[in-house]
Amino acid sequence: MTVPQQQRDAAQFLREVSGADPIETHISAVFLGRETVWKMKKAVAFPYLDFTTLAARHRFLLRELALNRPAAPGLYRDVVALVRGAEGGLAFCGPKKAIDGETIEWVLRMARVPAGDFLDRIADEGRLTPRLARELGRAIARYHAGLAPISGVDHPGSLSEVAAENRASALAAGLARGEVLAWEASLLAALGAREHWLVERAERGFVRRAHGDLHLGNLCLWEGAPVPFDALEFDERLATIDLGYDLAFLLMDLVLRRDRASANRVLNAYVAENGDFGLVGGLPFFLSLRAMVRAHVQAARGFRDQARAFLAAAGGFLRPAAPMLIAVGGLPGSGKSTLAHGIAPWIGAAPGALVLANDVLRKRRHGVSPGTRLSDAAYTPEENRAVLAAQLAAADEVLRLGHGVIADATFLDPAHRAAIQAVAAAAGVPFLGIALEAPLALLENRVDARGAAPEPDPSDATASVLRRMAASAGGDLPGGWHRLDATGPAEATLAAALRLAQPGVDAC
Repeated sequence: MTVPQQQRDAAQFLREVSGADPIETHISAVFLGRETVWKMKKAVAFPYLDFTTLAARHRFLLRELALNRPAAPGLYRDVVALVRGAEGGLAFCGPKKAIDGETIEWVLRMARVPAGDFLDRIADEGRLTPRLARELGRAIARYHAGLAPISGVDHPGSLSEVAAENRASALAAGLARGEVLAWEASLLAALGAREHWLVERAERGFVRRAHGDLHLGNLCLWEGAPVPFDALEFDERLATIDLGYDLAFLLMDLVLRRDRASANRVLNAYVAENGDFGLVGGLPFFLSLRAMVRAHVQAARGFRDQARAFLAAAGGFLRPAAPMLIAVGGLPGSGKSTLAHGIAPWIGAAPGALVLANDVLRKRRHGVSPGTRLSDAAYTPEENRAVLAAQLAAADEVLRLGHGVIADATFLDPAHRAAIQAVAAAAGVPFLGIALEAPLALLENRVDARGAAPEPDPSDATASVLRRMAASAGGDLPGGWHRLDATGPAEATLAAALRLAQPGVDAC
């Protein structure tokens, strides 16, 4: 073990209690028992933290407990003392147990999580299913919703400081000076272009005391659901950030460690849960900063090839692909949502387009989850116009922030098709309309089968609604729209749509 000399007795005791050597980082030693985990902070000092005193280690363990227990109360238990008794032996002294003697160390006590339930392991083993990715996005949105907004933060200035610190760390780690300085210049230019946007985000309450270190390794399954743990506890400045920047660490991790599709599912589930469409305006520099952190950390650890890959990615995120607007229409059961989410990862800037679905926007208007059924009162002509207006406004906002959009609705009404196409024209971006078609009998079977699906479907359409809509559908499509046969497997429809949207791109 590489703990400081003054902590050797405590570490040896914890090793005997746990029955194994600890898992160590540069600041902590984590001892894994069969059902319990004990975490001890090392008595070390770095430019960004000082754990050299017992009082400091106690204070930061209590802070870690307070930050993490709300998200996973059963995972984080308490902070206990290690006490040396009169005869020289060590023992735990918890809140309900009194032992006379000297406190020599404090430890955080946690529940043991199976190794296979950490999200980095799940992703590396190919077990991050589309459903789990969506659950992850929703879980983080709910976690962020429970955090209080913080006012008075100079977020543009704070991010500029973070950029300077990353530049210094990258150069100290031996990364190519020219590339690092070029990265910093590009990133500062991107921040400058979005300075007013960042200020407005802070004024609207999107700057909060967040997790601060939200990558795959700091997420796990607990009681069957994804939860964050190990929030950054030692630097309030680094963790008091825009929620989009907090989410970006996970998105970057997924893009570079797994794939854009997984990251896109997390992003779209997150935004569908909380309605924060505007966060995409910062994704290029949010993702870039997170990638640069990984670049210099990997370089400092001696993993030069990985460091260079992250450095290249940090630069690449600052050169996002141009946005476009794709409208996916068709009758209920034609596979609009499946297609929209299938092509989204490949459209525009990383990690792909936002899907703006009328069914989901309608549920948000009524304050219910996407899987909750609404009454007929939510489908009046007035409500339909309001939902369409919300979709058009969100699409316009996202496109003007430089991010791609896929609009998901029936688009059976020519006026609706014209309205969504006009959004693309006003934003000055390319437009593609896709009208999915399939035999009515097949559509009826698909609609009837929704009740047996593993995840609730946001659509409330029934077979009778389908037949009523089909009776009024038809007619010629305007320019920019293409009919697409949706009779076959979803994979075939996806491939055909991608040929229309991005010739030469292969989603497989």
